[in-house]
Amino acid sequence: MRRLSASIFALVCAAAFSQVAVALAQGQGATMPPPANFGSPPSGQIPILFNDHHVYAKPDTLKQGRVLAALVRGGTVLIPLRSMFEQMGATVSYDAASKTVDVSKGGSDVKVTVGRPEVVINGESRPLDVPPIVYQGHVLVPIRVISEGMGAYVQWVPDKQTVVVRYIISTPPPSPTPPPAPPTEAAPLPTPTPTPAPPFLKTYIAGDYLSPKVYNQFSSGQNTNNQDGFSYAIHGNAQFSLWHIPFIVGGSFDQNNYAHTCALNLNGNYTSDCYVTNIGNTGSTVVPAFTVRNYLGAAHLGINFFFPRVFMDIGYLWTGNNAGYPWIKGQGTGLELVPNLDRPFSVYGNWTYYGNVSGTTSPSFTGGTATKFAYILTRYDIGATYSFSNVPLFVEAGFKGDAWHARFNAPGNATDGGPYVGIGLHF
Repeated sequence: MRRLSASIFALVCAAAFSQVAVALAQGQGATMPPPANFGSPPSGQIPILFNDHHVYAKPDTLKQGRVLAALVRGGTVLIPLRSMFEQMGATVSYDAASKTVDVSKGGSDVKVTVGRPEVVINGESRPLDVPPIVYQGHVLVPIRVISEGMGAYVQWVPDKQTVVVRYIISTPPPSPTPPPAPPTEAAPLPTPTPTPAPPFLKTYIAGDYLSPKVYNQFSSGQNTNNQDGFSYAIHGNAQFSLWHIPFIVGGSFDQNNYAHTCALNLNGNYTSDCYVTNIGNTGSTVVPAFTVRNYLGAAHLGINFFFPRVFMDIGYLWTGNNAGYPWIKGQGTGLELVPNLDRPFSVYGNWTYYGNVSGTTSPSFTGGTATKFAYILTRYDIGATYSFSNVPLFVEAGFKGDAWHARFNAPGNATDGGPYVGIGLHF
C-alpha cells in the first residue's frame, strides 16, 4: 500500500514538473521575436530583410506581387539602390545624362555610375568587383556599397539564401533649452543684421565749373563767366535701403552768371537788348546793363525699380535771380541713372519734368497788382566719371541744361545749357 502511494505521488510530481517546465519555456518564448518569414523569391533573385522587414524594388508592392528584391551576379549580391537608401532616410537623385546616382544623408555622400566599377564615398574613390547595372528599370549596386557608404551591418545567411541588413537611423539630439533670463534683467534684444546696399550705390558730393549759354528776357545767347564771378554747381547723393529696396536722396545748387547788355545807338536811343518783357506780357521795360545771377536749388528722393542703377525720382525746385523777380517753386518727377563709382569709368544722367513752376510778384514790382506767373520746366544732365583706385576721388564731365516754357504770364520761353567739368568725393 505504501509502495502504491509512493508511485502515485511520483507520477503527480513528474506531471506537475512537466507543466511548470512548459509554462517557463512559454514564458521565456513570449519575449523572443517570432521567426522571420523569408518567403519564396522568384528564380535568380533573393529577398532582403532590412530591420526585420522585407525590402522590394518598389516598397508599395505587396508580397504576393513581389518584384526584384536582390540579384546575384558573379558571386556578388546586387541590391536596388534607391529602395535601400531611401529606407535609410537618404536622398537619392539620378542624372540620366551621365547615368550617375548621388545619395546624400547628413555628412555622408555616395556616388555611383552605371557601368563604372567604382564608388565615390565622401569624395574618395573605391573599386567595385562588379559595376552598377540597370535591371528591370532599377539601378542595382553591390551590397557592400550600403555598408561602406552608410555604415550599415550586412550579413549573408546562406542556409536561408537571404541578405540581412540592420541600420539604426540616427536622430539629432534635441537642442538644449536656454535658461530664462534673471527676473531683474531683461533678455537682450537680437541685433538686427544690416542689409548691405548694392555695390553701385555710393554717397558722394561733387562741385562743377559750368559754361552754359543763356537765352531769356535778359540774354540773347550770352555765355556765362564773362563778367563778375563764374558759374558753378554743387550736387550730391546719399544712399540707403528700406525693406531691401535701394533709395537715394540728393540735392543740387546752381549759380549762373551772365551779362545783360544795354547801350545807346548813334541816335541816342536804347538798343533792342535793353528792353525786357514784363511779367504778364503787358509790354517791355528798359533795364540798364548789369550782371545777372540766377540761383537754382533742387532736392529729390529716388527709389530703385527693376533696372540696376536706375531710380524713379520725385523732386522739388526753387529758383530766383538778382533782378528783383520773386522766387518761383514747383514739384517734378523724373528718372535718374546713378554712376557706378566702384569702376574706373561710368556714365550717369537724369531727366526731370516740372509741370508747374510758379510764383507771384509783389504789387510794387508790377505797378500795384500782384501777378502770378508759371513755367513748365524740363531739366536734363548726362555725363561720365573716372574714379581713382587708391583714393575716394573722382572727376566728372558732361552737358546739362534747362528748358523753360511759358505757361501763363511769364515773360517768355527760356533755355540755358552747356558743358561742365568737376571733381567729387565718394564714401
